[in-house]
Amino acid sequence: MSLSARPQRRVLIAKINRSQSFAGVNSTADRPFRNFSPFTPTVSRKTGSRVSRMFSMSHKSPPPKVPQPNRLDEVYEALKKGLTAYLEVHQLELEKLSTQIRESKRNSRLVSVAGKRDGQVKSIERFLRRLEFHASKIDELYEAYCIQRRLRDGAHNMVKAYSTGSPSSREARESLAEASKGYKEYTENMCLLENELESQLGEFHIRMKGLAGFARLCAGDQYEIFMKYGRQRWKLRGRIEVNSKQVWDSEEMVFLPLVTEFLSIKVTELKSLANHVVVGNVSCETKDLFAALPQVVAVDINDLGTLKLSLEVTWNPFDKDDQPSAASTVNKASTVNKRFSTYNQSPPDTPSLREQAFYV
Repeated sequence: MSLSARPQRRVLIAKINRSQSFAGVNSTADRPFRNFSPFTPTVSRKTGSRVSRMFSMSHKSPPPKVPQPNRLDEVYEALKKGLTAYLEVHQLELEKLSTQIRESKRNSRLVSVAGKRDGQVKSIERFLRRLEFHASKIDELYEAYCIQRRLRDGAHNMVKAYSTGSPSSREARESLAEASKGYKEYTENMCLLENELESQLGEFHIRMKGLAGFARLCAGDQYEIFMKYGRQRWKLRGRIEVNSKQVWDSEEMVFLPLVTEFLSIKVTELKSLANHVVVGNVSCETKDLFAALPQVVAVDINDLGTLKLSLEVTWNPFDKDDQPSAASTVNKASTVNKRFSTYNQSPPDTPSLREQAFYV
């Protein structure tokens, strides 16, 4: 389904025990999750492929016209959890390096090694201070947002109270106008703060791992994957070769996290020049991607789960790829396998009118 289907989202994000899942979005009724183990298909890529960036940092998305406080609460909680995990991972790395330095200094032959690790320690310490400052800035923005929300709720109650009866007196009419003006002002402030907090969410680095389809994938099959995340787009094509190898024309994409949008993934099988069959079109939750370690997530593309998409997602809490080299190695030390659960996909091989309209 399209990501623009906002009105039903509140009902869809129900509380489900899925601590190791990457939840999907449903447009009609929730379906149970399928418990398949993650996979890592063999993928070969064309040489010279680089990270794609389909956005410019100087072009921010405009503030929303209607605030989404409930959604912002969910994103804030996930963001704080991710930042806390980031701090813990780098603190452990700092303690590990400090222990290695003390051991190296006891051995005169390892003095040069201790000097190099001293530089790594200082780099991680700077990165930790930056993380702490970043977390405090997000807390300040969220507190300011909550204040404006309470003021807006109070103004709304005043408007409702004054509108209940007929404001015959001039004082009542002036009070109603003042309350309405305050409600509009607080709403605008919430939208601005929501947009500012969205600009502090960092980056999602998504790496294509490949498709897995059990008996569905055959040598010679060609697929096109189209990802849509707000105004950001990523389209890539791949071919299944012999020995289950896959060749894709694009390797990585960097997406800016969004507060109210979901990641939409559409997979099309290229049968011939004029015969393209939509295999599946899914919309997925992204707030669970705020994690300290890279995550390999598996996506059910079609309704039966016979075709899956494997992605490796790495979250950088800052909006520029200037993470210190010593600290960046911490994230690459291990990878977490997660389930990228989705449901309510379009039936396989039967593209609907909505899917055809979605494909632009």
